[in-house]
Amino acid sequence: MKSLITFFIALAFSINSFADTVSDKEKEALIKLYHATNGPQWKVKWDLSLSVSTWYGVRTENGKVIALDLSDNNLQGELPAEFFDLINLVQVNFQKNKLEGNLPNNIHNLKELEVLNVSDNKFSGTIPAEICDLQKLKDLELFKNKISGELPADLGKLKELEVLALFNNEIQGSLPSSIYKISTLKVLLLNGNKLSGNLSREIVNFRALENLSLFDNSFEGEIPDGLGKLNKLSEMNLSYNKFKGGVSKKIALLDALNMTMFDENGNPFLLEINAERQKNITEN
Repeated sequence: MKSLITFFIALAFSINSFADTVSDKEKEALIKLYHATNGPQWKVKWDLSLSVSTWYGVRTENGKVIALDLSDNNLQGELPAEFFDLINLVQVNFQKNKLEGNLPNNIHNLKELEVLNVSDNKFSGTIPAEICDLQKLKDLELFKNKISGELPADLGKLKELEVLALFNNEIQGSLPSSIYKISTLKVLLLNGNKLSGNLSREIVNFRALENLSLFDNSFEGEIPDGLGKLNKLSEMNLSYNKFKGGVSKKIALLDALNMTMFDENGNPFLLEINAERQKNITEN
């Protein structure tokens, strides 16, 4: 009987040990991440002599690393190339650290990724076009960095994207036409950049949109009527741009700053409320 009990204890330990194991490649990628981002200075450190499953912010499942939450943990430096060997990652949250450098092209390795939040860091360079290969991505948050350049042309390939938060960067150029194909978008926050150009009439495709923030850019032209047809839209700010023309009362009331625009001389003015336009939207 004693030997039987000993057998079951050993079996249970063996099963637990197996469940706790990740591949050598993934473990090495985590260790590289630790050293590259000044791990000994993290707020909550990893004891590299213990099992990966005990490491703070690491979630494993069936022997795979599926999530990393190291937000506000004093990570410093650049992400090592080996980080992108963690191909089973579903969620990454590195918000509010001191990470820097570019987001590399090999980000496309993370095919399972649904959430990527590296906001409030020091990332620079452009958003790599390869990020559009992450077909399962639902939440992309890169706000409060130093990201520049234009938005990837194929952004519309992210057909499951619900949150796109890129505010407070240095992104320029116009919105890619493909973005209007993302009908799943609920939150679109692009304020505090250097974006320009017109808004397309295809904005009416954002049927799921709840929060839209484009303020403090250089958008111009008229605001599309279709914006007033987005029934789920409850928060919006388009002010501090160069839009012209009239807007419906419905749209004006949604704007947090009452549609305050800048003219060619940089002087603020309010867009007019177009009663006829409001009537047409109501009737359609």
